[in-house]
Amino acid sequence: MDSVVSDATAVDTAVDTAVDTPAAASEAQAVPRTSIPAQPGRTDGEPDPEDGAQDWQLDHTRAPIATKIVVAGGFGVGKTTFVRAVSEITPLQTEALMTRASEETDDLTATPDKLTTTVAMDFGRITLDNDLVLYVFGTPGQQRFWFMWDDLVRGAIGAIVLADTRRLTDCFPALDYFESCGLPYVVAVNHFEGTERFEPEDVREALTIAPDVPVVIMDARKRYSVVETLLAMVEHALSATPE
Repeated sequence: MDSVVSDATAVDTAVDTAVDTPAAASEAQAVPRTSIPAQPGRTDGEPDPEDGAQDWQLDHTRAPIATKIVVAGGFGVGKTTFVRAVSEITPLQTEALMTRASEETDDLTATPDKLTTTVAMDFGRITLDNDLVLYVFGTPGQQRFWFMWDDLVRGAIGAIVLADTRRLTDCFPALDYFESCGLPYVVAVNHFEGTERFEPEDVREALTIAPDVPVVIMDARKRYSVVETLLAMVEHALSATPE
């Protein structure tokens, strides 16, 4: 036992002596220290204007105003196209292939090339006026999916009812729904190529809607046309519910 203790003491003494020698100290100082290379851009966690940051992201006294708008209308009227044309993010789409099982309920007379249909919702986002963010929700058009409307409309400031002049009656359910729940809405006539173009007042008279409800003629495929429709909706919602 005494020999084991003496051997351990000798090892500890040898280690302490080796560390304390000038040679060991110089070797320790000679070992290069590694450091993390400097990263490009700002290091304080703040958005960089050169990275495309919005004004409200650079100003801590401002916060973006997020609003929700619903796009409704009949089957095949262009709701999915509307959301896809304007969204600054990849839109969420719930498209399903159409089958023969829906032939008796889904009328494809006006849209014979339509192969898919929305079975839940469309979702997109667009930033207007730097700090106004619009979340755009597209509703499914078929009657069998109308039970989802209550959930999609909850929290919205207004709605856009898309209409096709070849089948104006298809937008009546949406008009009745928003009238009954008191949600501000505008009527946007999606002008399809090869169809007759009508004036807004003619559409208003055909739909028998109130004079204060805006009616616009637009093209759901073109971003600028969709943006103008959204702005008309926001303006109408603010005038209808200024608080």
